[in-house]
Amino acid sequence: MLVLGIESSCDETAAAIIQGGCRLLSNIIASQIETHRPFGGVVPEIASREHLIKIVEVVNQACEKAEVKLSDLDGIAVTYGPGLVGSLLVGVCYAKSLSYVLKKPLVGVNHLEGHIYSVVFENPPIEYPALAMVVSGGHTSIYFMPEAEKYKLIGHTRDDASGEAYDKVAKLLGLGYPGGPIIDRLAHKGNKDLAPLVFSLPRMEDNRYDFSFSGLKTAVLRYVKEQGIEALAKGAEPTEEICNLAASFQHSAVHSLIVPLRKAITDFQPKTIILSGGVACNSALRMEAKSLSEKMKIPLYYPSPILTTDNGAMIAAAGYPKLLRGERVGLELTATSSLKLQNLDLPSEDKPKGKIRYRLS
Repeated sequence: MLVLGIESSCDETAAAIIQGGCRLLSNIIASQIETHRPFGGVVPEIASREHLIKIVEVVNQACEKAEVKLSDLDGIAVTYGPGLVGSLLVGVCYAKSLSYVLKKPLVGVNHLEGHIYSVVFENPPIEYPALAMVVSGGHTSIYFMPEAEKYKLIGHTRDDASGEAYDKVAKLLGLGYPGGPIIDRLAHKGNKDLAPLVFSLPRMEDNRYDFSFSGLKTAVLRYVKEQGIEALAKGAEPTEEICNLAASFQHSAVHSLIVPLRKAITDFQPKTIILSGGVACNSALRMEAKSLSEKMKIPLYYPSPILTTDNGAMIAAAGYPKLLRGERVGLELTATSSLKLQNLDLPSEDKPKGKIRYRLS
């Protein structure tokens, strides 16, 4: 089965064609980073306009790279949420048009489910139950998956997403956008012990798997003011002081992610750990997650860098099993900016170590 995946939830216009659920034939991504860089973040109206300009070309390039015609497709999968509503609408409307004209089946895919499926191309089949941590500029969540396509959100950020925290700290220091790759690079040059942030992990009394990054952001801001650190001028080389601060921030940010993940692994005893989303490309997070998986003796799956960012391949992969079993959506499909990923109901009491009870909804 040949499936076209279309992704336009934020600032990447992406399309990919896969075969058989996990064979990648093409993966085309038109990034808008340079367009949004002067603003230090994504401007929704500009993003949707860029999608309108690029989507036809991106889909055509995906077909050319895969050496297939649109008429050869067996199905189409498109992201319909969560994300920026204007950006989502571009992808959804174009996918519905293709489906209608070509008379090809169409399914809508949750963007977060797509990130989880990004690991299927380069790893062995997922063994269940599994735990998936999705970390990106807009999302920081942990999902329990007792079986394929069954999700229970067990932990999420109470404020900023991890990637958003990276971007805001980078902006504060004058490092540019996006902040994640820049801080990751500078952290390797710095010494975290020379810029200690007064920050401790928040205690989530009502959910031990939740995250919070607002305290860490405040700690960075306080340290910058106390030390009289000025933001870098455009084109200036990062100072040793800023490199040390980047190392300290990254150490705390990664620690904030790993601790709840460790608790979830201990309680839920998964057979597979999945790390996905744009921040999954962070070298320190990958190293700590890999170390944790080795200690727990549970395999860790994460995608290659090109598949960590938003892409059409992951949407096609998530849509494949739905198309295979005959799921279809019609022209009523629309963008849902706050779409949730959860179709399981777990007991609300503290989860005991060992087997977890769940109910399918």
